[in-house]
Amino acid sequence: MTVDPPAWVADTVFYQVFPDRLARSGRVPAPGSLEPWDAPPTTTGFKAGDLYGVADRLDDLADLGINGLYLNPIFRAASNHRYNASDYLAVDPLLGGDDALRTLLDRAHDRGMRVILDGVFNHAGRGFFPFQHLLENGIASPYRDWFYLHPDVLAGRRGIDAYRPRGEASFDLTGYAMWWNVPSMPKLRVEHPPAREYLFGVAEHWLRFGIDGWRLDVPADVGDPTFWPEFRQRVRAVRPDAYLVGEIWRESPEWLLGDRFDALMNYPLGLAILGFASGGALDHGAIAGQVDYARFLRALDGRAFGNRVRSLVELYDPAVVGAQYNLIGSHDTPRARTVLAGDVAALRLATLLLLTLPGAPAIYYGDELAMEGGPDPACRRAYPTAPDAGAIAHRSFVQAAIRARRDHRALRRGTVEVAAASGPAVALARSADGERALVAVNSGREPVRLDVDPGLVAGLTALDLPVVAAGRLVDGRVVELPEQSAVVLVQSAPG
Repeated sequence: MTVDPPAWVADTVFYQVFPDRLARSGRVPAPGSLEPWDAPPTTTGFKAGDLYGVADRLDDLADLGINGLYLNPIFRAASNHRYNASDYLAVDPLLGGDDALRTLLDRAHDRGMRVILDGVFNHAGRGFFPFQHLLENGIASPYRDWFYLHPDVLAGRRGIDAYRPRGEASFDLTGYAMWWNVPSMPKLRVEHPPAREYLFGVAEHWLRFGIDGWRLDVPADVGDPTFWPEFRQRVRAVRPDAYLVGEIWRESPEWLLGDRFDALMNYPLGLAILGFASGGALDHGAIAGQVDYARFLRALDGRAFGNRVRSLVELYDPAVVGAQYNLIGSHDTPRARTVLAGDVAALRLATLLLLTLPGAPAIYYGDELAMEGGPDPACRRAYPTAPDAGAIAHRSFVQAAIRARRDHRALRRGTVEVAAASGPAVALARSADGERALVAVNSGREPVRLDVDPGLVAGLTALDLPVVAAGRLVDGRVVELPEQSAVVLVQSAPG
């Protein structure tokens, strides 16, 4: 099997958008009352951000250095997160409908930005027309085989109870299989040919509409092992350079052998970055609210972090490493700043590492402004209407770090090696096509000196980055790092 992620991915910096929360355009009439934009978010409330609003923000995002968008689900659904689609072939009217997506895609592509959508093919919504047909007609519905139904339902001995409260639902009680026993998310029988063909048709339709790839939700929950290989074949037949990212939270090289996905959401790397950048100061209350964070997020010193980076790089084909979707936060996690106990200095160090390690880094909307928020729904707060001076200063740092990545090939492609590590500090050597760079970070609260091989830093100069504190190279072999500081050394000629 050939591992062939799209060539464009390694040079992309993604920006994740939760569509209900980025921006209201004023062009989509509200059907009724809305949750106030600046009020704390609730699980069920709608802020009514829309895709025209996202399109209006593209110049600002381009100025930041973004050249890729990942949109959380946009199809018609009865929730603000839209992971329970009622119509996969229509953009939600609250987001502006298909015309708004057309506008967004055209404007994004005019600016050289790629756009990937969130594909939820393991389960649909309670309003999905085949499920509604089943509710109305029972087992007489020709759509009954699209879902996993209880034997008593199939035998006609009972009906379906689709409106039980969450927490009081199970296969036995509702009569159908659900994702995580959420009644509004009936699980799809993707092995049933008509259901399968419908889902493949959805993927093909939106690729022809102009999207550049798919982020696939909970793919491991899809029970049929032949679904994703066929999905890839169908997608690549329409768009040979489409990017396919799987939401797999842990190390899983078996998904990235060239037959299913190009990349995974690289949460393991993100957890390592956060654990190291924290310098030991983590908000354990926020972490406890997210299962994987509670299990796997731990403070790391420089040596442990370097070893973790090395192990994750060695686990995958080099082409896969360059295409991994790297992140330090998403709609499913506490915000990075909150995880880091509100420390903006630690957030800058984490962001710098995210942007200078192999793979495609992703900024979760608002993290460029150092937004805070605990687990869902707090991590889905609406984008600030009036960012303060601190937020603007952090954006300037993110912009400079993205520019450094764009200007220096060694910071976005090629290899990474641990050049030195001591206490809370690490130095990572980057190399690509003859260009070299070195990224050194001290996440601790005391100064650190790192001895590095003079050959690794010969001819390199320090970039001027607005980190909290800047390190420096002394005598061509020692990197001096004040507390919570970093330095990026590059060759003078960008590439």
